[in-house]
Amino acid sequence: MPSLPPVIFEDEALIAFDKPSGLLIAPDRWDKSRANLMTQVHAALGHDVANVHRIDADTSGIVLCTKTKPALDFVSGQFQSKTVEKIYLAVVVRAGDCAAPWAGGAPTIAGADGGLPDAFQVELVLKEDDAAPGRMCVVRKHGKGAVTDFTVRERFGAFTLLECRPQTGRTHQIRVHLAASGWPILNDPFYGNDTRLLLSDLKRGYKGRDDERPLLARLALHASALTFTHPLSRERVTITAPLPHDFEVALKYLRKFAGPGARRR
Repeated sequence: MPSLPPVIFEDEALIAFDKPSGLLIAPDRWDKSRANLMTQVHAALGHDVANVHRIDADTSGIVLCTKTKPALDFVSGQFQSKTVEKIYLAVVVRAGDCAAPWAGGAPTIAGADGGLPDAFQVELVLKEDDAAPGRMCVVRKHGKGAVTDFTVRERFGAFTLLECRPQTGRTHQIRVHLAASGWPILNDPFYGNDTRLLLSDLKRGYKGRDDERPLLARLALHASALTFTHPLSRERVTITAPLPHDFEVALKYLRKFAGPGARRR
């Protein structure tokens, strides 16, 4: 039986896991054979444990579960009423004016210098893309409203580290909001571009380009923190998940070598 992801919080009512990128939360709609977190959790801990929210398979970070029905009702109600505070970290790359048909004509976000503003909000209506099941698109009506607040944490020339605070919980919300605004998340296979984060593009005189691997080879999106009211104590609790090693390594080299004059392939 596969081992469970690291547990980052646990008490008599709750358990939270630090999910790795690539692991589904629940069984896939199209491929039931794919590994998923909740099948592993139920096999190890029993079927009383239930997840109260989801993050994308490609996203790493916090997945909160409850151990009892009263806790499930109490915590899931907070997600439904949008009183849970969620923080994600994302590395994005400038894509220019977005002409993707699924973007619905969303305006590109840019500051006076062409970079991202220090803080901005994106509000767009989203629905599943009829032409590409499993993906989302921007529409003017007949969808669900989605709002995300963004704050720049660090700038690295062509790349930017963002703090993302979704006010709603739509599928792929952060990914679509950023890509539709002209700033897709690095390595997003659905909504991104072919930009890779390579040390050879950051460090002068780098050798070994022929067999070089990207510093970060998966979706650069991490569910970093959740703040909610505990079902037993009724006090606000914050759970955090550390950045994965590959994410930390990528940021280490960006901080060391990237700047206003950083080269990009």
